[in-house]
Amino acid sequence: MNSNSPRRDVPLPQAYRLLNHGPTVLVSARHAGRSNVMAAAWAMPLDFDPPKVTVVIDKNTFTRRLIEASGTFALSVPCRALADATYAAGSLSGADHEDKFAACGLTGFAAQRIDAPLVEGCVAWLECRVIAEPHHQQAYDLFVAEVLAAQADERVFANGRWRADAPAELRTLHHQAGGAFFVAGDTVQAAKPRG
Repeated sequence: MNSNSPRRDVPLPQAYRLLNHGPTVLVSARHAGRSNVMAAAWAMPLDFDPPKVTVVIDKNTFTRRLIEASGTFALSVPCRALADATYAAGSLSGADHEDKFAACGLTGFAAQRIDAPLVEGCVAWLECRVIAEPHHQQAYDLFVAEVLAAQADERVFANGRWRADAPAELRTLHHQAGGAFFVAGDTVQAAKPRG
């Protein structure tokens, strides 16, 4: 990693914090020289040690074919600056676009532990290996995976927490419907319970 890059490794026991607030994610995969990316609103942490995630990936997506063939995928957490590209990634099909990254205005870069591209311009990245759960995958389109590596942009995630003072263009996206997103806002610190 370039020392000037704001990307920093996140300790694996803290990887769940990258998804705990429910952001939209970009799911990417590669197999046999072909890469693809799609948007997903239904992704969440599942466990701490080893860290696991779940994500819903429809049977009809080209990305799913690559994941099933490779056994790995990456989750990249887009920010406000990538709203248009994220919506495009959720609307266009890799079956119709030889280079969906380019069609969406996205750029990929090499992951550390898997052969799937991470998405440039995002604010967090998780590299995942599928844990075979054939029934859940077929019945519910639900994939479970172990997180092998995690990184975050230190301008928005530092010391194990999302920063409330992050620049507006770097705040995470949360999909509502039809291309409408809201972005993460202010942090509210609750009082410690007495007793």
